[in-house]
Amino acid sequence: MIRLGVNIDHVATLRNARGGNHPDPLTVAKALVGSGMDGITIHLREDRRHIRDADAEAVCAWAGKPVNFEMAATAEMVAIAARLKPRGCCVVPERRAEITTEGGLDVANHRDQLRPAVARLKDAGIRVSLFVDPAPEQVEAAAEIGAQVVELHTGAYANGRLGEMERLCAAAELTARLGLECHAGHGLTFANVSPVAALPQVTELNIGHYLIGEAILTGLPAAIAEMKRLMIEARMR
Repeated sequence: MIRLGVNIDHVATLRNARGGNHPDPLTVAKALVGSGMDGITIHLREDRRHIRDADAEAVCAWAGKPVNFEMAATAEMVAIAARLKPRGCCVVPERRAEITTEGGLDVANHRDQLRPAVARLKDAGIRVSLFVDPAPEQVEAAAEIGAQVVELHTGAYANGRLGEMERLCAAAELTARLGLECHAGHGLTFANVSPVAALPQVTELNIGHYLIGEAILTGLPAAIAEMKRLMIEARMR
């Protein structure tokens, strides 16, 4: 019905705060099989602030769940992804100073820069997603340069911006009309996930920080199971 990709970047954040090897992202990923998780998302940032190269290699080599590899459209990251061959890559904007991804890619104004990265990833047999704001010009540009998936940035919706749910709905409909698969993510919680999960065009949600935070109270398998229950219930209404 609808898939849940669990972003485990902040397992690595916790490990890196102390140093050493615990908690290990791959060990956590393996422990979550059967919890309702359908895939693993990792973001190998240029500054390696959480996930590191060794983590990416280990997680991508693991055959337990499909891996969604978030990355900037740099030559270094394209080369790493082409070597590791995750199930999919989601190209995201990245700035060194940001705390987290602050918005979608400006595909409409950077077609020429993004098109070669998309082509090389596809040539490596990787399914390519572009992380964009829910704006028609961005969705159309993603289709034009060959992306197979659009992941809609839900951050503005999660922050309560007026009219954002309507923009997400329109962007999801356009994505489907253009023949692309539609994913969504960023800032989703138990309290706000249902309207996004109810969009019939959305096939996957990628959620990380909230689940890791909720795990402090309830445990990660329980937090994932509750999120997946809310997503499925939203589709059945």
